[in-house]
Amino acid sequence: MGDGKGRYRGTENRLPRESRLPQWLRRRPRDTEPEDSRRESLLLAAAGAGLPLAPAAYPVAYRCSCDRIGCPTPAMHPVSFAWQTQSTTDRAQIERWAQGQPEANFITATGMVHDVLDVPLEAGLDALERLLERGIEVGPVAESGGTGGDGRLLFFTATRGTPEDEDEWWPCELDCHPETMDEHPGLRWHCRGSYVLVPPARLPGDLGVHWVRGPEHPLPDPLTLLETLTDACARYAGDDEELNRHAPAWPLGR
Repeated sequence: MGDGKGRYRGTENRLPRESRLPQWLRRRPRDTEPEDSRRESLLLAAAGAGLPLAPAAYPVAYRCSCDRIGCPTPAMHPVSFAWQTQSTTDRAQIERWAQGQPEANFITATGMVHDVLDVPLEAGLDALERLLERGIEVGPVAESGGTGGDGRLLFFTATRGTPEDEDEWWPCELDCHPETMDEHPGLRWHCRGSYVLVPPARLPGDLGVHWVRGPEHPLPDPLTLLETLTDACARYAGDDEELNRHAPAWPLGR
């Protein structure tokens, strides 16, 4: 990633360099083979933690395995339009899918048991360090993509998709409205009606999705993470003039 000199403005508000996350976390090779070799056990662990899963497309070279010409989200979408009802934590069903579709990625449907706060990779790494240093409980965290500006960090939390007070529901459409993106730049909140890839997953270009913190960590309330994540995203959005604030990180449907 380089030393970051001159890349960001407002560096006086950043944490000291020596307190950053270990460099292995930021620069480790993007080889997903170790996770791929444990694919089925990792999927079962995610389901065992309550994350409902369903099969998804997978990369074929730089294309998608689906039959859609020019697929806009290659290897990042479910294979069935019925993914919301198909998603399950049933161990036997997931084993059948994993063994019968050995190349398939899997998505987890959000808003049932869990939500996902989805942020730019570097902003997320800064926020993760700050949260851990403050002793705030952080649940499972996954890294998606690479370090070339498209990487994302996914914070898995308990769901707020069906609160008693519907006025509290913050829908995943948040990431589609420019007027809200100015207030919450770079942040996508996946809840009811959305999904994300669950590790291990493969993306075009030898990229992937893998766990930074596994599904054995309890799901926190998203509001305990939101302020730190929003602050980190706002600072990184100001630093990176090329950040596309309006492009959704994950599609809402096929």
